[in-house]
Parts: sequence; structure tokens; C-alpha cells
Amino acid sequence: MSRVLNALQPCAEGMMNVIDPCVGEGTALAECQHHLGADQVRSFAIEYDKERAYHAKQLLDYCIHGDFNDCLVSPRQFGLLFLNPPYGDLVADKAGMVTHEGGKQRLEKLFYQKSNPLLQFGGVMVFVIPHYTLDKQLSHWIARHFERVQVFMAPEQQFKQAVIFGVRRRVASANDVGLVAKRLMAVGQGQLPDELPAVWKDDPYIVPASSQSKVKFIYNQLDAAQLAEELSQIPTLWSQFEMHFHQQVHAHRRPLCKMTDWHLALALAAGQVSGVVKSEQGQVFVIKGDTYKDRTTKVSSRVNDDGEVTEIRTVTDCFIPAIRALDFTPNSATFGEAFIIR
Repeated sequence: MSRVLNALQPCAEGMMNVIDPCVGEGTALAECQHHLGADQVRSFAIEYDKERAYHAKQLLDYCIHGDFNDCLVSPRQFGLLFLNPPYGDLVADKAGMVTHEGGKQRLEKLFYQKSNPLLQFGGVMVFVIPHYTLDKQLSHWIARHFERVQVFMAPEQQFKQAVIFGVRRRVASANDVGLVAKRLMAVGQGQLPDELPAVWKDDPYIVPASSQSKVKFIYNQLDAAQLAEELSQIPTLWSQFEMHFHQQVHAHRRPLCKMTDWHLALALAAGQVSGVVKSEQGQVFVIKGDTYKDRTTKVSSRVNDDGEVTEIRTVTDCFIPAIRALDFTPNSATFGEAFIIR
């Protein structure tokens, strides 16, 4: 990581967004954030493994425990993509599948395809994968999407890793694509490049500032633990609960006489029955009145002069008053449960 960081440099001003969609324990992205300037960088991460994800949550600004496929993330809003995906072939029905470009489907390619659109134009990618993954298909993808592409071998070769740097671009010429792709394919075929230098002598890769302050970073399958964490960080309206409902309840005048069903239906339809109610026994309910439409059917028969019996069905619309209530009685066995009072 120290050698990777030597190649990165922060922009002069502005807030930078960095992302790692398979962050592990979060240490690599945290080092990127501190190297670029912790007060100038917002870090976003996704991790499938629960234990690793909750470790990463302690190091980074935003971390989702979940599947990358179930996340909604703003495209083109990140100045740095640090991508060290899982290694291996896709399994099940996709295993061994070959595309028209002659490329085998692997996890490295899947994560590249899903995460590449998150990087803004001019943003920097650090892609750490086994060098033999650079086949014709992946090499052409990288060549089309990136300029200033450089590839080095990692100092540690337990997993035969190569480190690829690139800057996201809009349009590439066919000649540029061919040259870069040929160089990457040669690495995949065993013509290994130099080791990632301990001292970076080329021009640094400058991580640009994000064009927008807000980034969509949402998980569609939020679990109970992460929901509780979000609620603890985001203020809700519970502190103003009594103020709002107190005004609404006491603004209404009590009826002079007992209301009939007809009067009650009108009051419910007008929204006049709602708020907090307390009984003499100490029960507390939050109620909201409503009406719903129903139909009643009356069946009668009629006999004509010829003795034939005709059945007559009369359908009449009717409005049924109903009150929905939440039990907020302290220490109640049904605390928080919803009821319908008809």
C-alpha cells in the first residue's frame, strides 16, 4: 500500500470521494483516505462479510454490509476507485461461459464492470488482480475506458498480483486501444512488467474533487442492525411528537351529544378524529380516523302472474368508519402494535 500511495496525489481543493466495493476490513481504503487528506476525503465502502464489514465501519465514513449487487450508488461521483475484487471463476450456470470476445467469465471482470461506472471522468483507478486475468476481453475493456494505463507487479507475489493504474476517459481512439490492450494482454500471457517501485518517479495520479456534494449510497436489503445504526445517526421527529399531536387534539371541540355512526363517519372522513388519546385506566393510543367504502347486497324475490319467481339483488354503497390505533401504553403487552377500531 505504501508504494501505491506514492503514486497518488490529492487535488488542490474540493472534496474528494473514494470508494472500494469489496473493502475487506477497510485498512487499504483508510490508508488512501489519510494519505489524500482525511478532512478532504469522504470514503465509501461495501463488504459482504459481516465481521470484516463492521471492522471497516470503524475506519471509514460510510460502509455497507451487504451484496454489491443490491446497492444503489451514484454513478460518476468518485475520484478514486480502489478495486481489489475476489479472485476466481464465476460459478453455477455461468461457470466456464465464453463470450464473443473469447473471455472467460471471472469475478474480477464482474466487479470491474459494476464498479467502473462509479468513477468520474478524470478519476483514478487502482486495480489489483492476478496478472493472468488480463485476457483479451479485460485488456480491451481497460484500454477503452482508461488513459495513462500503467501496470506493475506487486512486491508480494503469493497471489501473482498485478497493480494497474489508469485515468478514466470519455473517448479512446482505436490506435490507443490497440496499443494499451496489446501491452496488457502480454502481461496476462506471462511477460511480466517491473515491480511496483518503492519511489514513484513519474507524474503522480491526481485524484479529482467530486462535482456534487451529495452521493446516493443506499442498500436495498437493509438489515435490523444497520437500520438501528442509521436511526441513531439521523434525527427523527420523535422529539416533536407531543408538540404536533398536542396542538391537533386540543384544537378540536368535543361534540355536545354522543355521535351517531353517521356523524362519526363524517368526522373520520374530515380527519377530525386523530391524535393521542388517554383513558382513565392509563392506556395511551395514537389514533388516526378513516373511512372505507363497502357494499351491502339485499336479495328479494317477486312472483309474477305466471307464477315465475324473479330474484332481485340490490347493491348499496356504504361507508364504514374505522380508526387505526397504535398502542403506546407504557409496559403494555401490545406496545407498538396496530389495531383497527370499527
